Amino acid sequence: MSSIYQAVEKVIALYFDGLYHSDVSLLEKVFHPKAHYVCATEDPLMYLTMEEYFPIVARRQSPASRKEKRQDKIVSISFAGTTTAFVTLNCAIGEKFFTDFLSLIFVDGRWQIISKVFHFDIKDPVV
Repeated sequence: MSSIYQAVEKVIALYFDGLYHSDVSLLEKVFHPKAHYVCATEDPLMYLTMEEYFPIVARRQSPASRKEKRQDKIVSISFAGTTTAFVTLNCAIGEKFFTDFLSLIFVDGRWQIISKVFHFDIKDPVV
């Protein structure tokens, strides 16, 4: 496995940890300050900057505190040259099961998420 692939995997591991623990400090390490957060699953379109998104995460009860089972999974990683990557992944928070499309760029000596576009489905309740 190439070191570029492993470097992106490490960023995604921090991303998964940040979401699971609602840890903004971890998410700030993986998102570029000018990143976009976009979802069209519900109307109207959700389009947030990091300044708008991080406070939402900070207020949210973490899946870890609810002892939710982690469902993190990288589906694919692809590259365009040595400075652009695209990651498809799945994860779950509460009743929502997410498919995320993350665009990453290599700037300032590290991989950073510049765009998160995602869809979610509501999971069936466990009876």
